Amino acid sequence: MLLMVSASSSSEEDVDVLQGIAKGYRVQKDAARAALCRERGNSSFQIRDYTAAALHYSQGVCSSPRGSEQLSLCYANRSASLFHLQRYQEALADVASALQHGYPPHLRPKLEGRRGQCLGRLSEGGGAEPKDSGGKDGPHDDPSPSEHRVVASGDPGAQISPCVSVYFHPEKGRHLVATEGVAAGGLIMVDQPYSCVLVPGTEALKGKPGRRNQVEAASFGTEDRRCHRCLRETLSALPCEGCCYSRYCSEACRQGAREEHHRWECPVGAELAVTGLMSQLALRVALKAGWENVQRARKSVTERESYGPKLPGGVSVDASPATDEGHPSDVYVSVYRLLHHLGRQSPELRFLCAVTIATLFLKLRRAGPPPTSWGGGGSPRTNLSQEDAGWLPEHWLLGSVVLRHMLQLRCNAQAVSVLQAEGAGGSRVQAMHEVQLASALFPALSLLNHGCRPNTSLQFSPPPAGPPGGVTLAVRAAEDIAPGQEVLHCYGPHSSRMQTPERQRLLLAQYYFHCGCAACSQQPGGPSGGLPGGPSGGPSGGPSGGPSGGLMVLGVSSDEALVLLNSASRSAGALLSESHPLLGELADARARAHAARGDWRRAATQLKLSTVATEVQYGGRSLELGRQLFKLAQLHFNG
Repeated sequence: MLLMVSASSSSEEDVDVLQGIAKGYRVQKDAARAALCRERGNSSFQIRDYTAAALHYSQGVCSSPRGSEQLSLCYANRSASLFHLQRYQEALADVASALQHGYPPHLRPKLEGRRGQCLGRLSEGGGAEPKDSGGKDGPHDDPSPSEHRVVASGDPGAQISPCVSVYFHPEKGRHLVATEGVAAGGLIMVDQPYSCVLVPGTEALKGKPGRRNQVEAASFGTEDRRCHRCLRETLSALPCEGCCYSRYCSEACRQGAREEHHRWECPVGAELAVTGLMSQLALRVALKAGWENVQRARKSVTERESYGPKLPGGVSVDASPATDEGHPSDVYVSVYRLLHHLGRQSPELRFLCAVTIATLFLKLRRAGPPPTSWGGGGSPRTNLSQEDAGWLPEHWLLGSVVLRHMLQLRCNAQAVSVLQAEGAGGSRVQAMHEVQLASALFPALSLLNHGCRPNTSLQFSPPPAGPPGGVTLAVRAAEDIAPGQEVLHCYGPHSSRMQTPERQRLLLAQYYFHCGCAACSQQPGGPSGGLPGGPSGGPSGGPSGGPSGGLMVLGVSSDEALVLLNSASRSAGALLSESHPLLGELADARARAHAARGDWRRAATQLKLSTVATEVQYGGRSLELGRQLFKLAQLHFNG
């Protein structure tokens, strides 16, 4: 109903306005832009920066219109870069693509020679593809096969440990409770997103990257380095044949994305960029589900509300271990059941979302019919007024479902992030920064309630090279979890980084609940581990390497940096306690400077001082302390 009212308020003029705004987003193929990308790739190739050259050529491949000479030239040039990077299988694929797309005959002998060189190297045993030097991701602690075997679930999209069970409470809703003890580091859950949308650019969630790296990030964002379906890193992206934006790591991902959502998204890519990630993610969820799954989910929700026991307030209550709720046979049913908080979201926000989706659908209607999963003839017909005859019934249902998911995502979307190294590849020291790759919807993760001092940590693992896959989320115990204890996940506001009133305000504004967790009950005044006389915000002595950003901005040598840092430390030490975050930050910076000189022992000594400040601020079981200790272990290994 809300969508239909909004659609009646929207008009073709609104669509024209949307298209006008979308003109600033380049999604159309352009041979001139492809030629410019190829020239940039040639410049990088000449200075032997083969990774940058391959990425420039990939931009050219994606920008080249189908059948243009630029397409074959970019494929051929990229094959040369991949050959020098010892990625011979990918180079062979690019040689074949260049020939397939009309590579000029007078240049073919050189290309055939490269093919022979690749085959020769592969026959000599050089076929192992090296790790992509262009991505520089931090280490991924992937769940091992043995860990996967101890995980049991009937849900094909998630695996949940038998040590936990799903319960239902009228106030908490569905939540996970440990039925057996879980040791710190133990695997609790493995989940994959029902759908995700790649976040363009390199958004640093923590830390302060230097200006030099910001220039590089502006040239090659996540949209250039990552597959737009599975988020895998790639230097040999396959382009969408209709737009210059979407690209994929394999033919399987390209075809999978097209069948799932992209054949409908492609004509309106610029408009989707204007309306935002949440509207695009909501659309993808609905398109993937299809008519039959949506009808099944609606029926399931109706039956649940009709037959479940009722509280006086009308809340439906399930049996208290809700094992059937925890492992639904249809993953989409669990997605559809996520709370949308329609009654709690402001009228302004509801109207804005509805008008956005309605206007987008008017544009989609211009683009053509819906996918087969939504346009089948088996959909029931309803009585529509003459005014409503512009949209078919399945269009109206699709629009309503997209709006439902858009409202859900405000409370249920999860950022997919990884640690990424920045700086020169040959440097002794590289700063690590947390980078958001995508926004996604994880059905099983939504079972976890919030805790300002959570007992779990999240690990995202984009798929390595190999068969087509997708990003994997592993939920591990951050501390020992006793039987009967609820499994908690932090939604963002953490007790060690934010004062209690501010955390509760943010949680109430976005998630519509007043947090009464143990951390909020124990610390009415401020954050746990807050340091007297200092800010409670994250010190860059933690994993993000803020001091390293400072050193890069200064642009001085390690020796000069040490002189400045020692002077600053003496001044700060006269005023601040030994465990103050600023002193921890300075100690981390001194450790980095010593490590850059190869003085590993002094670097370890300084990093120990930073570790003390990190532990006081964040706690002995914090992720920040774990990352500092990992850095310390690396220094001891090198020393």
